[in-house]
Amino acid sequence: MAAIGASPPARSARLGLRATPEQEAVLRRAAEVTHKSLTDFILDSACLAAEQTLLDQRLFMASGSQARALIDLLARPEYTNEGLRDLFARQAPWDAQ
Repeated sequence: MAAIGASPPARSARLGLRATPEQEAVLRRAAEVTHKSLTDFILDSACLAAEQTLLDQRLFMASGSQARALIDLLARPEYTNEGLRDLFARQAPWDAQ
């Protein structure tokens, strides 16, 4: 994030998109309501959605008891699961010829 009084970084990457007239109208209205330019609104919204998508791939929330249960499961010694051993020993249906 830029320091107070510092100018924002120059935008050099160009993104193009097409929208329906209805999509454009709702985006423009939302930009007006938030006192942002259309570009700023779209970029801010897209980046927020992208960050949430990426966090969903790496971060999950758990209560204290859920976290403790997960840690306990991870701390258990490994064991052989015969059902999984059998499953992985079989040929996948899509590989069958």
